Amino acid sequence: MTQRIATVFGGSGFIGRYVVKRLAAQGYLVRVAVRDPVAAGFLKPMGDVGQIVPLAAPVSQPAMIARAVERTDAVINLVGILAEAKKGDFQRIQAEGSAHIARAAAAAGVAKFVQLSAIGADPASPSAYGRTKAEAESAVRAALPQASILRPSIVFGREDQFFNRFAAMAALSPALPVIEGATLFQPVYVGDVADAVMAALTRSDAQGRTYELGGPDIRSFRDLLVYILEQVQRRRMLVRVPRAVASIQAAILQNLPGKLLTKDQLLLLQRDNIVSPDALSLLSLGLTPTPIDLIVPAYLVRYRPGGGREEI
Repeated sequence: MTQRIATVFGGSGFIGRYVVKRLAAQGYLVRVAVRDPVAAGFLKPMGDVGQIVPLAAPVSQPAMIARAVERTDAVINLVGILAEAKKGDFQRIQAEGSAHIARAAAAAGVAKFVQLSAIGADPASPSAYGRTKAEAESAVRAALPQASILRPSIVFGREDQFFNRFAAMAALSPALPVIEGATLFQPVYVGDVADAVMAALTRSDAQGRTYELGGPDIRSFRDLLVYILEQVQRRRMLVRVPRAVASIQAAILQNLPGKLLTKDQLLLLQRDNIVSPDALSLLSLGLTPTPIDLIVPAYLVRYRPGGGREEI
């Protein structure tokens, strides 16, 4: 029996490591297409010897992408960025990169393709992030009408950049900024997103469809900050930052290392990030969404006074 092959673009990222682990467990030979294959070496122990193979395939290099998808049964594109290192990165990485991958997969005759997008994907979005996510979806659909598209809300898990970031801020700062505090989010567990990828690969009814992925909890940005403070057992002021002030701060912070806040992120924060009432969802894929209470408290313990050691 010939071993199935899956190529995962962006497989060394936060969501990617969960997808790679599941593919390996299902017996796939997994090609992890990344910019730096050496840095992706930590994935190898997730499978048998030689089962997980990191290889160089930047999304800006069509020839390298084409080699990465040769004789592949499935392609999963997880590549995306939250902030630009230089102007035009959203277009180059999310829109054009996705187009390169989808066209190469189509040319190679790949039967199954999963594109990770975002709930904020919208050609009319004021955010370049949202517009290029939508452009990526269109390029994928044009090349591969049978592709499955997954749009998660903010994704949480032990390595996330949301709950961890604000918990770390709470450990160091006497106050947390509340920007667009009424905006609604529907956090989705990274394990559920990875399970959705696997379901999209195995279910014939998932081909050609778009799914919006959210957890069972819908909370405002302010409420999520309150929740984080409760979990890290710290009393901190929540300071509302008016939109005009936030815009000035973003103009300054987006040029500093770490990209704590950019103008584009500020635009995204002005729109709710929740599953549409009529959208296909995790439930449509036969999956039960995981509440934040089952996962988040365990990894935020380390931000409590004393690092939570008194509870061990």
